[in-house]
Amino acid sequence: MTEFSQLGLSPTTLQAVADTGYTTATPIQAAAIPVALAGRDVLGIAQTGTGKTAAFTLPLIDRLQSGRARARMPRALVLAPTRELADQVAESFAKYAKGTKLNWVLLIGGVSMGDQVAALNKGVDVLIATPGRLIDLFERGKMLLTGVELMVIDEADRMLDMGFIPDIEKIFKLTPPKRQTLFFSATMPPEITRLTTQFLKDPTRIEASRPAMTADTITQYIVRIPTSDPKAKRTALRALVGREDVKNGIVFCNRKSEVDIVAKSLKTHGFDAAPIHGDLDQSLRMKTLADFRSGALKILVASDVAARGLDIPDVSHVFNYDVSHHADDYVHRIGRTGRAGKLGQAFMIVTPADDKALDKVLKLIKKDPEELVLDGIDFAAIKDAPRRDGGRDGGRGEKRARGRGDRPARAPRHEDAAPEALGEQPATEVAPAPLAAEDAAPARRTRSRRGAKPAVDTPVEAAPVAQTAVADLVEAEASVEPPAPREPRRERGRGRDRERNAESREAAAPEAPRSGNGRPFGDAEIPAFLRRPVTIRG
Repeated sequence: MTEFSQLGLSPTTLQAVADTGYTTATPIQAAAIPVALAGRDVLGIAQTGTGKTAAFTLPLIDRLQSGRARARMPRALVLAPTRELADQVAESFAKYAKGTKLNWVLLIGGVSMGDQVAALNKGVDVLIATPGRLIDLFERGKMLLTGVELMVIDEADRMLDMGFIPDIEKIFKLTPPKRQTLFFSATMPPEITRLTTQFLKDPTRIEASRPAMTADTITQYIVRIPTSDPKAKRTALRALVGREDVKNGIVFCNRKSEVDIVAKSLKTHGFDAAPIHGDLDQSLRMKTLADFRSGALKILVASDVAARGLDIPDVSHVFNYDVSHHADDYVHRIGRTGRAGKLGQAFMIVTPADDKALDKVLKLIKKDPEELVLDGIDFAAIKDAPRRDGGRDGGRGEKRARGRGDRPARAPRHEDAAPEALGEQPATEVAPAPLAAEDAAPARRTRSRRGAKPAVDTPVEAAPVAQTAVADLVEAEASVEPPAPREPRRERGRGRDRERNAESREAAAPEAPRSGNGRPFGDAEIPAFLRRPVTIRG
């Protein structure tokens, strides 16, 4: 065991560490702090929950105690992948730098940009930020990165997962080449290796433990259920959360939508639970985390945005509602418990659809979790029951089960319905006068209900009164003279030119078609009933 007093930290920093109750450094802290104090680059590889935040916060405070911050030119830069992790780094800095005159600002999305800009204008020693908000403010001209002396990248593999590597490369190029870099990651995929080769100068590689290994202080369990039905999974989860030894816990889901559903289900059944994921408002996310840290909230239902880097010392249990898509995420999830030498328990609900994802997890951790059987739950009955509590399909399965047979038959439209269907008496038929062939109304097919025999086609005949009205209308139309052509409107400027062009077009137009008697076939030659069709209804 290495004491903090043996690492070369200043008396002020040692006093701040002692005030927190820590006296012994973790392996990553004991190896990284002396190298960082010497001004060398550090490549730290360690599993989550091993104290990486203090491994770079403590030497950063000591290195910056001499010097003065200038407006819009931070002296140190700490990049974190998520807002929650950045906020946690800020809390750690406030805890360990309380005996110094150093100041800092937290740049994350979801909060007022005006307050952040005002703090930058006053001058800050340490800038703690997420990549997106940092680049946004830089491109607005609110800061310069030419004065950065020390740069920290935390949870680099998480940056890769979230697509931040191009942003990280851009930020690296905006900082001075002579800066000192402290680079921390739980795993080292090829893209991260390329990044460290490009931007770190002869770093000291510190590997506190094998990557992606789960802590021995965590007891892991597998809970197998015979169905993938979401209602059965939520029933199993409630049985686990309701165990007597559960002081508090974090429930992890793969999808944000599932987070809300599971949290609502737990609350409905009397558990003190709240959701947290990337789509929630930042102020609500921070309040939920604060309540969970203080003990005011017992169960936190989270997506993987909360799986990495959150330092909540006293989490007794972790529940994997879904088997993680990526095996690394499982390690980071259960790393929320069993921290700082304390004991913890992790449960993973496994369905028949999770076999492939489970195999990847077991190959990575190289352990066989203990099988736990939930007694007293009839999963077959749960599977067969109608799903009314907001399952994955949002209740649509129950609607599909009812089918179309229970729906009332659609009433026929008014214009297609027979008089009997509308509750009317059929009109007495009047003997129609003979109609010319071209005036006869076409036969119509009456619409029928689905499955019924179609009605017989019957011609719709017009009453004599209707024929008389039509004849009068045709005669009136024929007596109406066509309207005189309207003179073209002269517009200002180009009106005369347009008239000339119109005259030219008329002169060049082909001769109008003529009728059989040789006269032009104009509007006067078209019968009125052809120019304005009349609909005859029975």
